[in-house]
Amino acid sequence: MDQAYAHFEKSLPGGVDIAKAKESLLNQKIETPSWGYADSGTRFQVFHQPGAARTVFEKLDDAAMVHQMTGITPSVALHIPWDEVDDYERVVDYAAELDLTIGAINPNLFQEPEYKLGSLCHPDKVVRRKALDHILECIEIMNITGSKVLSLWLADGTNYPGQDDFRARKKRLEDTLRIVCDALADDQRLLIEYKFFEPAFYHTDLADWGMATLLATKLGPKAQTLVDLGHHPLGTNIEQIVAYLIDEGKLGGFHFNSKKYADDDLTTGSTNPYELFLIYNELVAGAEDLQEDLNVAYMIDQSHNVKPKVAAMIQSVESIQAAYAKALLVDRQALREAQREGDIIGAETILRAAYDRDVTPLLVNVREELQVPIAPLEAYRQSGYQEKIARERG
Repeated sequence: MDQAYAHFEKSLPGGVDIAKAKESLLNQKIETPSWGYADSGTRFQVFHQPGAARTVFEKLDDAAMVHQMTGITPSVALHIPWDEVDDYERVVDYAAELDLTIGAINPNLFQEPEYKLGSLCHPDKVVRRKALDHILECIEIMNITGSKVLSLWLADGTNYPGQDDFRARKKRLEDTLRIVCDALADDQRLLIEYKFFEPAFYHTDLADWGMATLLATKLGPKAQTLVDLGHHPLGTNIEQIVAYLIDEGKLGGFHFNSKKYADDDLTTGSTNPYELFLIYNELVAGAEDLQEDLNVAYMIDQSHNVKPKVAAMIQSVESIQAAYAKALLVDRQALREAQREGDIIGAETILRAAYDRDVTPLLVNVREELQVPIAPLEAYRQSGYQEKIARERG
């Protein structure tokens, strides 16, 4: 494979710094979600899979297997109360034994009966206080686990015209989230997620990236926007949103998945891998132009309803890794020159050349240095782990 890598290097355009690209890939980190290892389903049915994780500790076991196969998934996001335990220090210690850390803490503000009309935006201050107390509890969990990210998605909205007052709900949300930001330590962040629709079908209180970013701007430096790839209307130019948020210093994190119609939560890169590449192209360009680490929290958020859980997670990690590798191989100097000269075809050709490039030799080289299998998904499928957990967990 050394010969293949040498040939790969020679084939790159002169404007590509392969050493820098390789270093970036070696330092790449992607967080996996605890809920991605448990049983899940649609609004119509939960599909039970043999071996699906039942406890936070089994979820950590599965996450450790993904990290063992890929070498770039060292942290796990928790969802509260789905991952609620009496002793979070025990969770931290168990994660450390598996060479993992605890990542983002995600409050659940959409399952309690009281939240039928909203949580932080609810017209009843008693319900708003219940939701706020839950978030403050999650911040306490952050302090115990060492988490630096509070990841917030609200299902709040209305289903019918006149159901509630738009501006009153907006003010309730601002008021409660100011309390949340005040409770965060200086090195902790609130990442505000948004969603075009569902479960609210008339209006959603945080329906798009502009609403989330306006709110984050009002809340100050501790608040940023979280981009979920499935939370946009069809045809939305997500890479443009990413570029704007980078420029405003408000890009806090990603929830990687893929969509065909709406919030499908498909495995990343499964429907539009070129879009994923173009998003990473903006991330790489932004970091290069600003000459700094963007401090973006990269996390997978998928619902593996019919695919085996761990294998699907590895599949997504490989897709993200490949998209990043290709974006790192864009000849940026040539691209800028083509853009300055108005050479539309030339500029697009430069991007397509990077996207169409087979990055297997580069990824194999990186994985060898990370001391992980050169073909992670294949290695996992041959490992016997899926059969093992199916026997042990039932």
